[in-house]
Amino acid sequence: MKAKFWDVKEKKSVESEVIEAVRYKNGGYAFKGKTKDGRNLTTFVSKDTYEKSGLGKAACCSKKTCKK
Repeated sequence: MKAKFWDVKEKKSVESEVIEAVRYKNGGYAFKGKTKDGRNLTTFVSKDTYEKSGLGKAACCSKKTCKK
């Protein structure tokens, strides 16, 4: 699945493959991606978009932020 990200270094919107969907403890949702040269990209998305992607874990957060 592809998503649009803001590339801070290039100062423009880019499209990249989503490599991870993250659910934060504070209730936020995000997609993670990488640029062609390997830099990390993050875009925050709505709960609806997160759930429709099918990439996130429905019952829990990502391993980095969840202690469950």
